[in-house]
Amino acid sequence: MTGARDIRQTVIDLLPPATVAAVVAFWGLAPTRWTEHPLSIILMVAAVTIFVQALEWVAERHEGWRMNRREFATDLAYVVFNATVISWLSTHLAEDPLRAFKAWAGITTQWAMHMPFLAQVALVIVVIEFGQYWMHRAMHNTFLWYTHAPHHHLTQLNAMKGAVGNPLELLLISLSVVALFDLPLPALFCGLSVLTVVSTFAHANVRANPPAFYSFFFTTIRHHSLHHSTGYDETRTNYGNSLILLDRLFGTYREGEGVVVGQDDRRRLSILEQTMFPLRPAMEKIAARRGTAPEGGEAVAR
Repeated sequence: MTGARDIRQTVIDLLPPATVAAVVAFWGLAPTRWTEHPLSIILMVAAVTIFVQALEWVAERHEGWRMNRREFATDLAYVVFNATVISWLSTHLAEDPLRAFKAWAGITTQWAMHMPFLAQVALVIVVIEFGQYWMHRAMHNTFLWYTHAPHHHLTQLNAMKGAVGNPLELLLISLSVVALFDLPLPALFCGLSVLTVVSTFAHANVRANPPAFYSFFFTTIRHHSLHHSTGYDETRTNYGNSLILLDRLFGTYREGEGVVVGQDDRRRLSILEQTMFPLRPAMEKIAARRGTAPEGGEAVAR
């Protein structure tokens, strides 16, 4: 019986790297009529999200993170919001202007088109994650905290929680300069898919503890749950959304795991509260002048 449990756990531990491998194999080997079709990346992201979310029901990590129907509906709404509104804004406010600037300035990176497929995928991952790492770090150490704080008011972690947050934060964290690089669509889509797999597992309530060859480079639920724990010092570590290697390189890595996650009084914010949260500094100043405390006024810059 113990042997069967050990085998089952080993299989679960290997699911994150196996899923990454499957995703890379698809984009590298599937027919180009699939890998170059814009709908393919949408279907891939949806499939990964559904797969990892389903794992929570068969390989739960913490009972306290178990979601109810309302939590599931809220998370799903944020996923759809990210895939539609945030994606549209990111494309039209950042990617399209970058491509236009690239064409105007005569910038070319044709060398990237001649790299091996896996090297192209690695380039996509590093470029996107490098920007996200520093944006995430800035959100914890500057006025941008008020855009990111709602994400830390989450009191549980689940597969879709990476999409939950203030709309301004979701837009800022989606920005990237990868549009400046000349890359084939399959490599770009593959890099985005790998980031989706890693980030989804890193937020998921799944008892997967990937082997060292994976967790040295990629963020796991252990790394990210520590970042979401209630301690101030812990929230200043493990900024890598998908690439924990950057934390190791820049000195912000910390070993450990968080079980109790959340912020301040550990009250989950409503969608309206998350949306309005960046206005809290102004609201607090107004409240101070009137001699009253703002509702739910526990927000201290962290």
